Amino acid sequence: MLKIWGGKNDGYCDGVSRRSFLQIGGLAMGGMALPQLLRAEDASGIRNSHKGVIMIYLGGGPSHQDMYDIKEEAPSDYRGEFSAISTSVPGIRLCEHMPRIAANMDKFVAVRSVVGSEGDHSSYQCLTGRQMREKPQPSGGWPELGAILSKAMPTAEKGAPPYISMMGSRSGGGYLGSGYQSFSPSGKGVSDMKLNDITLSRLEDRKGLLGSFDQLRRDADNKGLMAGADKFNQQAFDVITSNRLVDALSSSKADPKDVERYNKVGGGGRERNNGEMTRFLTARRLIQAGARCVTLNFGGWDTHERNFTTLRRQLPALDHGVACLVEDLHACGLGDDVSVVVWGEFGRTPKVNKSAGRDHWPRVMGTLLAGGGMKTGQVIGATDRFGGEAANRAVHVEEIFATLYHNCGIDVRSTTLTDLSGRPQYLVTPGRTAMRELV
Repeated sequence: MLKIWGGKNDGYCDGVSRRSFLQIGGLAMGGMALPQLLRAEDASGIRNSHKGVIMIYLGGGPSHQDMYDIKEEAPSDYRGEFSAISTSVPGIRLCEHMPRIAANMDKFVAVRSVVGSEGDHSSYQCLTGRQMREKPQPSGGWPELGAILSKAMPTAEKGAPPYISMMGSRSGGGYLGSGYQSFSPSGKGVSDMKLNDITLSRLEDRKGLLGSFDQLRRDADNKGLMAGADKFNQQAFDVITSNRLVDALSSSKADPKDVERYNKVGGGGRERNNGEMTRFLTARRLIQAGARCVTLNFGGWDTHERNFTTLRRQLPALDHGVACLVEDLHACGLGDDVSVVVWGEFGRTPKVNKSAGRDHWPRVMGTLLAGGGMKTGQVIGATDRFGGEAANRAVHVEEIFATLYHNCGIDVRSTTLTDLSGRPQYLVTPGRTAMRELV
């Protein structure tokens, strides 16, 4: 097994740094055996559509009241240093450092009153919709959103795994098993997906040899457990020999004009760029290549001090990347198929502290949504005059998940999956449903 670590992500106030990696070994990706994954896909039935989800995780916990919910009438020690600007939707105002999203507000939904955060520096809740301390846990643990989409509606095209994470993961397949973990390409690992120093004809010879051994095993298998092995190994072979995934991950294969457009960040966002803006482009290209769920981490939001100095660098880059992504999805005809969710693990304190920062605040946070056929161009919910409590239409984290599932054609009221103890599990807590304002 080869493990290739990616770049080190931003550290958080708990002293833990997050890193992602790629594991490859014997047709295995991220701990999953590819033939095993393909068997699961076949059992579920592949749907030939581009329904999917792109999740942009703002690791560290972004300050909602400095982004989508600026309190223009609040005292300065609550309001902070930023002003609000008008958007393309009359009556909706956003932070002055988010002009591109503001210009495209008809394609977005700002949810200002998200509740239910556990309050930990962890992507667990954003990836699963569940709390780590939730009791009881199902046998095997809760699976991530991408794992469930992999189970319910696997890859739309041959040659790409259904769940691709550019941020690493903690829960993975949960009770669905390792076959539904994300594929995490990072750093130099992309080159290991190429057929370096081996021709297709040589690989075919090796495949034929493996096929001979498979036949011997089948002949010796009185129970017929090896039946159908050729089919799944053929599909695994197709993935390894396909250029679809490698091309989608390589910025050199993208349209140079697209690469230039994503990297052309203005204002303080130029400091944040260093080429990482192409990850937004890569997310779109992976969806087009057939993935159902793509997650990426755009971290650096743990602003206990120098909150506004940090956000002057963070917000222009986020604004540019998210706006380009959503514009592209609409331009290529995927605006109604692919849902985009932008959020972090919690909000920030209403009052600015003595270090010009904002501290952890799990009682309410903001979320930005786009695409997926949702009714966009609106704001949902409201906080109190200081931005500290949900004052109107509190939206639970699980309602966001229910909405994402709904957008992919999955009814959370009736759909269950079986955990490792044989018990059926609903995708969200019974009673949580898709947001009525959006569907």
